[in-house]
Amino acid sequence: MPLPLAFTTAGDAANGLVFGWEIATVQKWALIYLGLSSFLFVLVWVIGGFRRR
Repeated sequence: MPLPLAFTTAGDAANGLVFGWEIATVQKWALIYLGLSSFLFVLVWVIGGFRRR
């Protein structure tokens, strides 16, 4: 059987996760990481704007 190039649902990816992680845990931490990194990006951008004046 050929390997799929994409997953159709999150449940398809759940069987291939390392260390026995659950897909909900990976999604939660990915959202936390993206939110935190976006916040820090904007914070650095604003601080840089104030320091430039």
